[in-house]
Amino acid sequence: MLRYIAKRVLSAIITIWFIMTLTFILMNAIPGDPFASEKMNDPVIIANMKAKYGLDKPFIEQYGTYMRNYMHGDFGISFMKKGITTNDIISAGFPYSLAIGIWASLVILGFGIFFGIIAALRQNKFVDRVLMVLSTLGATIPSFVFATGFLYLFSKILGWVPSFGVNSWKGYIGPVIVSALFSLAYVVRLTRTSTLDVLNQDYIRTARAKGLPEWKVLGKHALRNALLPVVTYIGPMFAALITGSFVVEKVFGIPGIGNLFTNSILNRDYTLIMGITVFFSVILVICILVVDILYVLIDPRIKYQ
Repeated sequence: MLRYIAKRVLSAIITIWFIMTLTFILMNAIPGDPFASEKMNDPVIIANMKAKYGLDKPFIEQYGTYMRNYMHGDFGISFMKKGITTNDIISAGFPYSLAIGIWASLVILGFGIFFGIIAALRQNKFVDRVLMVLSTLGATIPSFVFATGFLYLFSKILGWVPSFGVNSWKGYIGPVIVSALFSLAYVVRLTRTSTLDVLNQDYIRTARAKGLPEWKVLGKHALRNALLPVVTYIGPMFAALITGSFVVEKVFGIPGIGNLFTNSILNRDYTLIMGITVFFSVILVICILVVDILYVLIDPRIKYQ
């Protein structure tokens, strides 16, 4: 077990290094200049700005500085926001995205697994068909449509929630629901399919033949194996949710990290782009690492050499 975890941690470190290197190479390969604009068309000023941020140094020297700073958690100074570091920008936006992502994940796991099991136990009956229709709608309708409809109904007509910002807990209701809808629909269908597959296995028939109560067959024997595909999906899903959605944050007026990332691309703020990309990658790799470890704990049949 410890040997497997050590291998997975080493693999995660190598993956993060590769992502950091690739991000740096791509940012340097992109044509254009972050300082080339109508407001800054003097070559002398542009040269001074490049010297200030170390962009006039050789590629290898820039890469060495970049890796040293990132290994110490220093993402550099924003090119577009004077005197503000990338760390400060991420620290300001991430708490909003993190809160929305955590609550959305709880909604997805709680309701998704519950309704998926209900649909499997009532296969081809009215409840199952209703849940499948709703999950299909949740997976196909774009999030900006749900967000707009939510604001129109619950903010403009009913006045139950604010239309902009998250100054109170009510402001989180809409973003959490809209952020959770797609993954919720997917988890319902995934849990249903996996549960049906497990319930048709021979060991489930044997457990029932022994006279075990249905709740014990489902809870002790079926559910543990049925949740393995869901656990696989949880890692990337959680990483994506807590790093924010540009559409959701834009519609609801939330200064989260997803909104910041899109604005950094539009402004060609290279340090912010690289910082947020690496930040998201680290979170994603850590979530996948946790999922790999949970796999061993949930299913003892899995043997790793």
